[in-house]
Amino acid sequence: MRSSREPPRAVSPPEDRPARAPGAGESLRVAEDLSLPLAEITLRTSRSSGPGGQHANVTASRVEASFDVLGSRSLSESQRSLLLERAGSRVVAVAQDERSQARNRQLALARLGERLERALTPPKRRRPTRPTAASRERRLAEKRREGERKRERRPPEV
Repeated sequence: MRSSREPPRAVSPPEDRPARAPGAGESLRVAEDLSLPLAEITLRTSRSSGPGGQHANVTASRVEASFDVLGSRSLSESQRSLLLERAGSRVVAVAQDERSQARNRQLALARLGERLERALTPPKRRRPTRPTAASRERRLAEKRREGERKRERRPPEV
């Protein structure tokens, strides 16, 4: 603890950082062939209902990341039509898991990337298969057992 007679300590100046707009030049990697600039993603913050929204120094730690599919310039026409069909015109991801707004921002962007990737990935085609001989025999044996059980429940014929 400092006494009142000590001179105040010198505070070192903040580190020099290049001044640039938040998100300038940064992008969200969605797939191998697609990166979305963060300028196309809208981030909104609000008070969290969970961690970070209830402590004494209340912060706006909930982060909502939304992506406008129709307004994007980085999507090809095929990607745009696929996203519109499978995810809609606006894709949204919310994070309020952590107390830190910065961490929730990372989580929201990661979730948004996962949703976009899932919507852009074509579903695997089902290869038609036939039941095996053993499975057919098991099914027929089970049907015989059920039929026999029901026959045993009937009242005796006179």
